[in-house]
Amino acid sequence: MTADGDPDPIAPGGPGASGVPGVPGVPGGSAGPAGSGGPAGPGDPDGPVARFLRSRGAAAMDHPGGTLLDHLGRVAEVLGRWGAARDVRLAGLCHAAYGTDGFGPHLMETAERGTLAGLIGERAEAIVYLYGSSVRDVLYPQIGGPGPVTFRDRFTGAVHEPAEADLRALMEITAANELDVLAHNADLAARHGAALYGFFARGGELLSPGARAACERQLAPYA
Repeated sequence: MTADGDPDPIAPGGPGASGVPGVPGVPGGSAGPAGSGGPAGPGDPDGPVARFLRSRGAAAMDHPGGTLLDHLGRVAEVLGRWGAARDVRLAGLCHAAYGTDGFGPHLMETAERGTLAGLIGERAEAIVYLYGSSVRDVLYPQIGGPGPVTFRDRFTGAVHEPAEADLRALMEITAANELDVLAHNADLAARHGAALYGFFARGGELLSPGARAACERQLAPYA
């Protein structure tokens, strides 16, 4: 069981966010859709993206380490520490919007993609959709393999080969998500730390140096 509440040991997936420069809705970020608007005050938990997520129930969903909103903020924060691009940080903040392969609850329907794109930008929304639409039993065994990665969309059934930049973004968010969950749930860490260590080691070429180092530091004790 992981952040998504999925028994798959390598499943990806407020007050916990301390600030991600340049990301609207994250304390310390800039307000407004796709980066418009003035800067939010330091520690401001009520930027436009955070307000949107809260309005969709993220602050009412339990999650390791507090609420789903807390978790989303921490994921965006750690992506910022790893040097992730702005679109990836925004996608990390909203990564649970459509739910995931193993997590039924969702904050919005895929028919509302335009709404999210208008808030965080088309590129960031596309990453959120990629993350949420992944069929993990198809995707994850291919990570670190010799051939191109085949992606199956769980919403539409469509199959395609994601661009390397998209796959890297998905893996970066997956790492941030899983490390946050395990940091806040010792039982999950004990049960799934070893499997996650192997998964991220296998897919290390798709991770940033910061993400690789964090996975090694946090998960190596379970290997």
